[in-house]
Amino acid sequence: MPTLNWSDDMALDVPLMDDDHKDIIALLAAAEAANNAALIPAWQRLVESMAKHFAMEDQWMVDTGFASDNCHSAQHKIVLDIVKDGAIKGALGDLGMVRQMTRELAGWLPMHVDAMDSVLVTHLRNVGYDPVSRTVNKPTAMPMEQVQGCGSDHRCATKGVESTTTAAETTA
Repeated sequence: MPTLNWSDDMALDVPLMDDDHKDIIALLAAAEAANNAALIPAWQRLVESMAKHFAMEDQWMVDTGFASDNCHSAQHKIVLDIVKDGAIKGALGDLGMVRQMTRELAGWLPMHVDAMDSVLVTHLRNVGYDPVSRTVNKPTAMPMEQVQGCGSDHRCATKGVESTTTAAETTA
């Protein structure tokens, strides 16, 4: 049985994001269940899926006013660097490290979704962002300055909290 299974508690009601999370969990389970011969190819598919997903979220952040070095994007980069390093070390024969990484990722992903992705989703909703068309439908709700840190000092601080001050209200 996999260490991590999809749960509706992880759903953020953004289909592109939720579908990717489901795929990552399935790929993680496949890597976890893989025999030694299949482990590295399974891990590489996971790494590629994570890279694609992180790039998508990072683009959404750029589109909606996050600084390029915000902590959410920084966490993506760090985790992606680690799993890529795992792929290299695994290809050199350190399968134990890759197996340990599957367990670590299974613990990390739900926390990331809850702590980082949920904040991003709140921000996206606040600015009326459509992830499919990459359109901001409430440009006056965009942050006055680029979102630094993890967004906790801006309107996207907590899940479900709406903005209380928009750019238009600030300049009025």
